[in-house]
Amino acid sequence: MATRKRQTWLFKSEPNVYSYADLERDGRTHWDGIRNYQARNLLRDDVKEGDGVLFYHSNAKPMAVAGVARVVREAYPDASQFDPKSKYHDPKSDPGDPTWLMVDIAPVAACPESLTRDALKDEPALAEMMLLRRGSRLSIQPVSAREWKRIMTMAGIRDA
Repeated sequence: MATRKRQTWLFKSEPNVYSYADLERDGRTHWDGIRNYQARNLLRDDVKEGDGVLFYHSNAKPMAVAGVARVVREAYPDASQFDPKSKYHDPKSDPGDPTWLMVDIAPVAACPESLTRDALKDEPALAEMMLLRRGSRLSIQPVSAREWKRIMTMAGIRDA
């Protein structure tokens, strides 16, 4: 059986909801509340333990990559879909066949200086990056190996 090559991703979070500093403080978190089918399908089918994650602060000034994380648990049911008190409650989701999934991530390295969206846009090697495409709002996005390598260089992070 062939060994799967590690994939890399960008996960968006609003820093006032959950920041990279929160992840460092907690040491690990579950990535819940995904309510987009395309993002759910990525979690279910493609995001695997050991994959790299760019932790991106969205809806912030400035929007920026704040750090790097690693997937430490693959997709499992998001309990918030069954909790009537949760803003992510989905009364149509069946506990026997859950609609929504989550993964767990752990911190690897904070960016010494956040890599702003503007800095990413100014880098020619990142011109095709999904994050920088007009209208791209998906909260979980694939990052190519070339894009990952360039961002790690820009951030001054090794071995992530």
